[in-house]
Amino acid sequence: MIIDSHTHVFPPEVIRRREELLDRDVTLSAMFSDPRSRMADAEELVATMDGAAVDLSVMVGIGWNDPGLAREANDYIIDAVRRFPLRLRGFCAVNPAWGAAAVAEVERCADAGLSGVGELHPDTQGFDLGDRSVMAPVVEAATAAGMPILTHTSEPVGHTYAGKGSTTPVVLCRFIEAFPEATIVCAHWGGGLPFYALMPEVKEALKRVYFDSAASPFLYREEVFEAVVGLVGEDKVMFGTDYPLISQKRLLRQVVDASISDDAKEGILYRNAARMLGLPQAEQP
Repeated sequence: MIIDSHTHVFPPEVIRRREELLDRDVTLSAMFSDPRSRMADAEELVATMDGAAVDLSVMVGIGWNDPGLAREANDYIIDAVRRFPLRLRGFCAVNPAWGAAAVAEVERCADAGLSGVGELHPDTQGFDLGDRSVMAPVVEAATAAGMPILTHTSEPVGHTYAGKGSTTPVVLCRFIEAFPEATIVCAHWGGGLPFYALMPEVKEALKRVYFDSAASPFLYREEVFEAVVGLVGEDKVMFGTDYPLISQKRLLRQVVDASISDDAKEGILYRNAARMLGLPQAEQP
């Protein structure tokens, strides 16, 4: 069984109108202004899954700024889950800076069957992930609905790339420590946060935190899988691709080739994401 915990899809109309929408949304412009940046719809994702032997994929938002576009994208993800109930799960896109409107959208999407909140994108959405007063309403709404929260992250050092920002391990730690009861997923290996788990207080704070491998080939050498498993444990790492940025087959090969146990590979490819999503046995594909 294989779950891809981090993929992106877009309504076909948004894909068609991409160029004219760039001025309307900061995150869209930051991440997809280059016409070579791939965008895919749900049907393309499912077809890719069939070719890569992926059983279930989690569709997540891009950190929309424009409330209208966010709702349109959320509605599309809701519909995709309904059309492919055995293949897809979805997270809703909100901006915590919207305040009460963000809470209302989390509650609406939870009622419609979505499984989580995110991907938050603090830099382009213009909020401080480490500010408890900003984050509390959304975190409390998500936690009440049993929804994990996925956030974009970045490293404080190294090469630059589209999407690299200031949501570094320092900010992540403030967020994680402020909400110890929340289930938090740190995308892109948490900007290197797992490497600080050698500090006892950091490892203690990571009890309800997961790390996904989204965009990993653009960030780290392949040894990152064994390094992070060794530092935070095999139960905290999830296979995530950032599809369509990275092909599912490409990242699957890295997991299969990693110098970790078969049990750790099973956890990364399936078991940890199933736990994060709260999948009962009957829902497992």
